[in-house]
Amino acid sequence: MARLKLEMPRHFTFTTEMPVRIGDINYGGHLGNDAVLSMIHEARVRFLKQYQYSEMDVEGRGIIMTDSAIIYKAESFHGEDVQVDVTVGDFNKYGCDFFYLLSNRRTAVEIAHAKTGIVFFDYQERKVVSVPAEFRRRFIKEAE
Repeated sequence: MARLKLEMPRHFTFTTEMPVRIGDINYGGHLGNDAVLSMIHEARVRFLKQYQYSEMDVEGRGIIMTDSAIIYKAESFHGEDVQVDVTVGDFNKYGCDFFYLLSNRRTAVEIAHAKTGIVFFDYQERKVVSVPAEFRRRFIKEAE
């Protein structure tokens, strides 16, 4: 089976930090794959909050994750601080991708590259809807 590849963006528009907690450690003694997915979820929530959005309200629409991909680059251990850089790109009619770069805050060693695909969703109508124009404008402009 071919290895998964992610083309990461050159620039990220948001940075946050979080510690590796004891509950994030797996039986191998390092950061577990489930904890990485949880960290990128937290980073996405923080990213959205910076723009006064939430996962249930982005310009009046919610978001739903449609896929995720994580490529592990290095181990991380209890007590280390992880820097998570986040940006948005690859827009289509109904959604876009969130990209995440996880690295050791002290050493700058890359821990993981990740991407989550999202679509916009009207929870009252229970259907996928187009990307809100203001959200698209905001992030297309920031990517330039």
